[in-house]
Amino acid sequence: MEIKEIEAQIEAILFAMGEAVELERLAAAVGHDKETVRKLICNMMDHYEEADRGIRIVELSGSYQMCTKEEMYDTLVRIAHVPKKHVLTDVLLETLSIIAYKQPITKIEIEAIRGVKTDHAVNKLVEYELVEEVGRLDAPGRPILFGTSEQFLRSFGIGSLDELPILSQDALENFKQEAEEEVQLRLDLTT
Repeated sequence: MEIKEIEAQIEAILFAMGEAVELERLAAAVGHDKETVRKLICNMMDHYEEADRGIRIVELSGSYQMCTKEEMYDTLVRIAHVPKKHVLTDVLLETLSIIAYKQPITKIEIEAIRGVKTDHAVNKLVEYELVEEVGRLDAPGRPILFGTSEQFLRSFGIGSLDELPILSQDALENFKQEAEEEVQLRLDLTT
């Protein structure tokens, strides 16, 4: 089978599926080994990144998805209904950060870190499809465990959680000090 024919099969699968497809499934579908398919997809990704293309292929934790380039948003808006843009408030971003770095995590663990109830924030993040249920903790009540979703990876333009920024020890100490000062300020205001 010719390379162009295999690439056409991969392209058809990614287009038709409309969601991320694991490398193993793609390799099985086109009848080639994973490394060959990975190389073909990388070549396709380079080709799609050229300026005259409106689509691209992104890698999401070992899976691949075809999507529209961000630069095409204004053009798409002219033909489609304006997609709903989700506003991530400071509370949502803080909660999302905790989930991203500590996952899998329960609401109670998030609340212990934030010091306030998180029902609304977690529910909004689930609604925005940035966070999803990833299982249940083997503990009394079997609380739900939350983790980030593929939509989180797409929204923040990262291929895997390994690409999340690593905070330096100094930054962590500064955050800890700021949190302690905020807690003290709240205590002072209530007394």
